[in-house]
Amino acid sequence: MATLTLEHLNTASLDAACALLDGLYEHSPWIARAALEQRPFVSLAQLKATLARVVSEAPETAQLALLRAHPELAGKAMVDKSLTAESTNEQNTAGLTRCTPAEFEKIQTLNAAYNTKFGFPFIVAVRGPRGTGLSKAEIIATLQRRLHGQAAFELQECLRNVHRIAEIRLNDKFGVSVARGNRVWDWQETLAQYSDPGFAEQGQLSVTYLTDAHRACAARIRQDMLDAGCDTVAIDAVGNVVGIYKASGASHKALMTGSHYDTVRNGGKYDGRLGIYVPLACVQQLKEAGQRLPFDLEIVAFAEEEGQRYRATFLGSGALTGDFKPEWLEQVDADGISMRAAMEHAGLRVENISALKRQADNYLGFVEVHIEQGPVLNALNLPLGIVTSINASVRYTGEMAGVSCHAGTTPMDMRNDAAAGVAELLLYVEQRARADGDSVGTVGMLQVPGGSINVVPGRCAFSLDMRAPSDAQRDALARDVLKKAAHIAEVRGLQCTLTETMRARAAPSAAVWQQRWEAAVSSLGLPPFRMPSGAGHDAMKLHDLMPQAMLFVRGENAGISHNPLESTTSDDMELAVLAFDHLLMQVAGDVS
Repeated sequence: MATLTLEHLNTASLDAACALLDGLYEHSPWIARAALEQRPFVSLAQLKATLARVVSEAPETAQLALLRAHPELAGKAMVDKSLTAESTNEQNTAGLTRCTPAEFEKIQTLNAAYNTKFGFPFIVAVRGPRGTGLSKAEIIATLQRRLHGQAAFELQECLRNVHRIAEIRLNDKFGVSVARGNRVWDWQETLAQYSDPGFAEQGQLSVTYLTDAHRACAARIRQDMLDAGCDTVAIDAVGNVVGIYKASGASHKALMTGSHYDTVRNGGKYDGRLGIYVPLACVQQLKEAGQRLPFDLEIVAFAEEEGQRYRATFLGSGALTGDFKPEWLEQVDADGISMRAAMEHAGLRVENISALKRQADNYLGFVEVHIEQGPVLNALNLPLGIVTSINASVRYTGEMAGVSCHAGTTPMDMRNDAAAGVAELLLYVEQRARADGDSVGTVGMLQVPGGSINVVPGRCAFSLDMRAPSDAQRDALARDVLKKAAHIAEVRGLQCTLTETMRARAAPSAAVWQQRWEAAVSSLGLPPFRMPSGAGHDAMKLHDLMPQAMLFVRGENAGISHNPLESTTSDDMELAVLAFDHLLMQVAGDVS
């Protein structure tokens, strides 16, 4: 069968075009017909977004009918061979047609429980985010996890998986290969083989600053940069991996890009690392084509952003802005190893850190690609978003101190319960942040040192993380929370200490660079969706030195991040690479 083209789809009669897209959405031809009425399409991405929008704008009864039109995985339709050709191929790719009796029974039992609870079948795109198929174990684990979900969420999650199924079917019809997205995927999968002790044994990803796993990642990234075509690659005095694809001539300017390669503990594979490998895919294509840009492209894999091993968040990007604090060198980790000792062990030269500061006049700006780390793009069925500003943030570590005493003999009105004081503060943080609408506040760590089930807590350690779209709004939130902490301590007879560990200003995107991202996204036939970033990024440090702007890439699993379920698809990575290509060509035209 000849592969389909957009020109053919755009020019065919409506009935003929509908026939060309037959089987796209399981037994639901109304979706393709409604989308085709909005022809012409300039890209496959635009067609996919239009199809998804048709479903999202349909009444819930139609959405439920769409879900119920899908067969159960490894269900009756598979057994009696009444599946559509598309479903047969997909279930076969995932190995569901070759289940053992035990696997078949388990899937059938879970399917029945899911359908009973939600009223529609469990749906997952069995060809997965890479398109090559999930394993039976992954499918069973996903079914077990989602069986415990909420009905409203599961309705939308099933619809999102329906769209992913349709996306892969469209790719097949059009003969589309997302080779560069797959390459970015594979680079990140390879990098994810390195993990810190205690996590690696459990199949979990944890890469903290200057551990053996961290240094192995640096070496792997360095080699990937060289293999892709960077002219020079070096590991600098704080462990950043810096690759440069040199300009066509004697350029006096560079465009900087990149993100971090460290992770949170038991984190995901794409946070930060996506922003290293998307531009690297662009370099690889430029190199293969023998093409140079009129500026240097400097890709920086920042060594530290998460602040996990040491309290030195944004250490890697901070060193490039002159914001590396010498006192950080004397911090010690949980094993008593100082940062200075860790650096010396890694062969880094501490005396060279100050020389890493970049000069703004040497740069055109900084751009960063990053997985969204949130649910917005996923809910809107949009693969890319343009960041308007990175929220201001402030962090504290704190402790409430009271009196440890017997839990049975101390009356409630005679206690100085440190944990109860922190609990009251936690609820206030939640209430106060909600009052702003777009501020957020989190008490992410709580610990009762030496706690016992029959002892009133005498100490409770905690963390505070507060973020808002502007510096003024953040400061007002922090001021109220700190005032409340002092009040709670006074009323409860506690002592409260709070130490600020990080403060970052809001970082609005530079208008010209944001517009370039918008033009890049529009060139793909997608709406340029604008959104703030609630998470902090290396771009907010580079913001102190040069203009910056970010591109977000949709995450799977409702956009979850800092979690092993963090994911995106090779199709979305491909679109990010294409957008980066477009941005580079825009800048090349502007500076030539």
